[in-house]
Amino acid sequence: MKKFLVTAVLGIAVPVLAERPANAAQPLPAPGQAAQGQAAVSPAPAAAPQAPVIKDPAEYNAYMGAIEQKDPAGRISGLEAYLTQYPNSVMKVAALQTLMQDYQQTNNQAKTMETAEKLVAVDPCNVRGLALLAFVDRLKAQGGDTNAKQDLVDAKKYGDSGLECLPKFTKPQGTSDAEYEKMKNQMTGIFDAAIGIADLTEKDYDGARKALRAAADSTPDEQKDFSVIYPLALAYAGPAPPDPKISADPIDAIWFSARASAVAPNPQYEQQIAKYAESQYDKYHGGDDGWAEVLGQAKTNGDPPAGFTIKPAPTPAEQAHNMVTSASPDKMDFATWQFIFTNGSKEDQDTVWNAIKGKAVQMNGTVIHATATEFDIAGSSDDIEAKKADITLTFPEGEKVPLKLVPKDGTSLDFEGQPSSYASNPFMMTMDNGKLLKAASTPTRKPVHHSTASQ
Repeated sequence: MKKFLVTAVLGIAVPVLAERPANAAQPLPAPGQAAQGQAAVSPAPAAAPQAPVIKDPAEYNAYMGAIEQKDPAGRISGLEAYLTQYPNSVMKVAALQTLMQDYQQTNNQAKTMETAEKLVAVDPCNVRGLALLAFVDRLKAQGGDTNAKQDLVDAKKYGDSGLECLPKFTKPQGTSDAEYEKMKNQMTGIFDAAIGIADLTEKDYDGARKALRAAADSTPDEQKDFSVIYPLALAYAGPAPPDPKISADPIDAIWFSARASAVAPNPQYEQQIAKYAESQYDKYHGGDDGWAEVLGQAKTNGDPPAGFTIKPAPTPAEQAHNMVTSASPDKMDFATWQFIFTNGSKEDQDTVWNAIKGKAVQMNGTVIHATATEFDIAGSSDDIEAKKADITLTFPEGEKVPLKLVPKDGTSLDFEGQPSSYASNPFMMTMDNGKLLKAASTPTRKPVHHSTASQ
């Protein structure tokens, strides 16, 4: 799968301190809501227990002159000048927060990120700044940025810090309990997604499953996006983890692959991922029956419906048992015998063996190597193709095949023999009392390729 580019606009609510206090000695108002029209995917930071106070009138006037500018460009110019003149101001965090918003509103990603980094350097637990950095660095890496490896290192760093700091985030003034919980869930999803993508890239499938599933679970169905869902599917499809508490569930891999196709950013990805999801389904289920229903459910549900499951394909032992119960051993072809003796239970093997042992069998095979007293023959299609013997044919005691009748390696041979013993792994059947049949004879045990999900 080619790298996918997810275009997203990160609209993080930023406080605008535009209300003038009564005098310079009074504290400035606490951070408020985003500017009108600004989309919010993450909250403004909580108000400090006590808002900072600008005691110097000149600094106060400079700050308010900058913050009260009506347009983002004017505030940017004023606040940059203010921070240059007062680099250690008590309003540095508030000024950087507003700058970050204004750079974002003017679509200046480089300055938005640069300001966010300055904000986090001053206020290491500013979860809104951490969320912005984690989100953008993660998307840059997924979009094929030339510095993607470092982007993910940074994204995970900000994600880890964000999850550590999030419990300290208190409800902003004027925010309802429902809005507050929504803010925390959104930021949790941002932080977990950054960690999960970084872990997946480093092939830490345990960490990726845990973080990406948490990111998906913290997001409403209608907001679950491709940049998280498809990596989650790949994480579930990865190697089984040593920690049994973290599932490597093929059903989840199939479901989220199907869901990723439904939310893919373009028709090409949709088709490619749907095809991949179907192949995973066929491999697990043993056929494509029921796939259309699964894909249909994934298109309308972000998470698997309650009780959702996919019936796995029969195990080799179950397949062998089905063969034994559905046909008489003397009616089976050689490849079926081989499959049962290799994969079946001891009881099923004995059922077949007791029915065929010592009884003459006529069949066709390919000579791998032959001498006057013993032929090594490939009897099943798979072994014929692999040029691997699965039958040792011996002749009555004291008898030798005339030299002129000893077949060359690779020759197709009609023969008769009596099964006398077998080994399961690697499979080899010994047949005694061998006879060479005329080429025109019709063998009763033609090698038949036996396709199973496990072979």
